[in-house]
Amino acid sequence: MPGPTSPSPLDLLGDLVAKARKAGAEAADAVLIDSVSLSVGMRLGELERLERAEAGDVGLRVLMGKRQAFVSSSDRSPKALDELVERCVAMARIVPEDPWCGLADPSQLATGLPDLDVCDPSEPSADCLIDMVRRGEDAARAVSGVTNSDGSEAGWGRSGVAIVGSNGQSFSYGVTSSSLSVSVLAGGGNQGMERDHDYTSAVYLSDLRPPEDVGHEAGRRAVHRLGGRKVATRSVPVVLDPRVARGLLSSLAGAINGAAIARGTSFLKDRLGQPVFAKGVRVVDDPHRPRGLRSRPCDGEGLATMRRAIIEDGVLTTWLMDLRSARQLGLASTGHASRSTGSPPSPSASNFYLEAGVVTPAEMIHDIPDGFYITDLFGQGVNGVTGDYSRGAAGFWISGGEIAFPVSEVTVAGNLKDMFLNLTPASDLELRHGLDSPTVRIDGLTVAGR
Repeated sequence: MPGPTSPSPLDLLGDLVAKARKAGAEAADAVLIDSVSLSVGMRLGELERLERAEAGDVGLRVLMGKRQAFVSSSDRSPKALDELVERCVAMARIVPEDPWCGLADPSQLATGLPDLDVCDPSEPSADCLIDMVRRGEDAARAVSGVTNSDGSEAGWGRSGVAIVGSNGQSFSYGVTSSSLSVSVLAGGGNQGMERDHDYTSAVYLSDLRPPEDVGHEAGRRAVHRLGGRKVATRSVPVVLDPRVARGLLSSLAGAINGAAIARGTSFLKDRLGQPVFAKGVRVVDDPHRPRGLRSRPCDGEGLATMRRAIIEDGVLTTWLMDLRSARQLGLASTGHASRSTGSPPSPSASNFYLEAGVVTPAEMIHDIPDGFYITDLFGQGVNGVTGDYSRGAAGFWISGGEIAFPVSEVTVAGNLKDMFLNLTPASDLELRHGLDSPTVRIDGLTVAGR
């Protein structure tokens, strides 16, 4: 971390870029990320972990024609930075050409950054986090039927990001995040044991859900899973709890990532401008949501960011692109570049969510004679190239429009192309995580059990 007499991040990076240009670079940009974090962990009322970490990295990208190289370092001494420039320029002379690399044109750069209120000015004490985890675990262990604890954890972090480029980009901003999670076990002996959890996250510590709420929900979820059993294999309507429905949005974001589209490795590579979801479905990417966990005033290449309907009335409207993938596809960047100190920019979503529908979860379940309400998914059985989907699942069986009994040790399978087209969102959307979904219903999935 820089000391009190160190140059400002923008001055340090500006000097680094100037040195790279003087050493022969045709263009260059530099990134600085400083971070500090505090985390605590408690189990069965005993403090198990208390950690504070500080880190800082500087990364330089040098471009020479259609060649680019990257070097990063945590050492900011003048000698180390001079060596960083020397190594990066030398690498850029010999690496293979990349016809799509390059900085943004100055005319593309954002002018002025919006204030998104994504940096909590206060820093919690260790005692504050310890109190949170204690209250969360105590509330979970107080739930009747909870017999053991996997522990409670809380964390806080702040990062400062600065980027300077020879194309004129120069910006910096800070972000914070806070979180609390509780995980407990219920049951034992002949009835078996089940584990479940709950968590909350926010930019501001004060925006977290109360620890007692998180702990009680973790305990309630674990107890309700007791007595889970398999069901006969069949094709039924499936309802996904918001906690697991978020995973479908993650798969969508990956499938429309410009880098995957340019490589031809996405099951949606030929679906731009076509229906991907049912009519009326809308998916939004909003980088400007105040206090959003994935909000950003501009992207990692200095381009302006904006709210977009990625899915509008069921139709896929755009890919998520940085400059490189946009050039490959013959399109304009959508301002979705993310950046680290040691790698090139790459596309990623910001606050990405499925808009709420009009029916409540209870109404959604009411007309299902037999179905599966999923609260947990396991494994990584999602093929991003074909869309094939197969994951272990647990939850509750729906019978006669009502939750009937716990289900475990089953698999749910389908294909994401069909799943998206047959998806109906409920009305219970809550924007909590940066990747958010309401409860969703998908008809015609295969549940494989006994």
